[in-house]
Amino acid sequence: MNESEEFCSEFRNLLNTPFRTLLYFREYDYKPVDNDVTFVAQLSYDRLQRIEELVKLWTGPISLTLYVSDAELVKCISFITSSEVLKERTDIAYHAVFKDGEYYPINKLRNVGLRNVQTPYVFLADIDFLPSKSLYINLVKHISDMGSLKKKALVVPAFEIQKIGTSIPRNKRQLLSKLEDKSVIPFLSSVWAPGHAPTDYEKWKTAEESYQVEWKPDYEPYIVVYKDVVGYNEKFVGFGWNKVSHVMELEAQNYQFIVLPNVFIVHTPHTPSYDIARFRSSPIYRLCLQMLKEEFIMKLNKNYNRHFVYTNSSISLMNVYLRRRKRNFVLPGSQTTVETNTDYPSNSE
Repeated sequence: MNESEEFCSEFRNLLNTPFRTLLYFREYDYKPVDNDVTFVAQLSYDRLQRIEELVKLWTGPISLTLYVSDAELVKCISFITSSEVLKERTDIAYHAVFKDGEYYPINKLRNVGLRNVQTPYVFLADIDFLPSKSLYINLVKHISDMGSLKKKALVVPAFEIQKIGTSIPRNKRQLLSKLEDKSVIPFLSSVWAPGHAPTDYEKWKTAEESYQVEWKPDYEPYIVVYKDVVGYNEKFVGFGWNKVSHVMELEAQNYQFIVLPNVFIVHTPHTPSYDIARFRSSPIYRLCLQMLKEEFIMKLNKNYNRHFVYTNSSISLMNVYLRRRKRNFVLPGSQTTVETNTDYPSNSE
């Protein structure tokens, strides 16, 4: 094993980690409904209370995968059984993946939730987003109206709260008002515009019908798809490119991305995760992530006969880092730029 491979081995080793997994650790009783859709998300113990907020707004089935220790699972069960909001809901599938290793296996968690749904469709979301009040009902209606989602991904536009104390808008009219006073903005637009810019928020503001948009590099929308969609690439752990890679594979499979006009989700503020802190502070973390990204794109090009562009810069950057390290130098964090970054600039959450 060469030095660069040794440095990045902890990322690769996670693929072979046999995570202990406990499916359906609470009663799950789902009655099938045509064109139904499950809200799929993953979370760590510190995000537990977000579930109550979500359940108040999403009235359909939910699949949640929790990354916890044994002791935290006991606390989770106690929280759920004592919650007036949660204890009566039997259409929430709770799964546990037990902690093992230093990094948060985000795509492993997503795949556990995705592969254990009983509805024909899934809404692939995150726990830090809250839905517009009628999102579930509107999604079922859109799916019914479209007839088939084969090779289609329905995009639910994402926004974020800017001002502390801002309430979650209940409908598009309220959201447009908050966009006007800038208490709510398009998600990540101030720090990483490529992630959601293809959604075309200006068009969405006045849209009354669904519209198709073109995939662009680094696009990472929140989408509704068939439950048999390709899984997330589990090489990506912690922070960086974990969702971008999934959407890119859908593009490789010739999916259409269709933005819905009357639905949305809103990101609520939270403290930065440990993995984001690692991404910001560790040059080697960013370099390993860049290496995984390049390997993924090369494999995608081969498997789907595509020609996605990649920089192939990680090996040369790694060699620079190793040479400087031997001379007791540290590669400055500023070496990672928007062009070589893996998700969005390191001064963001």
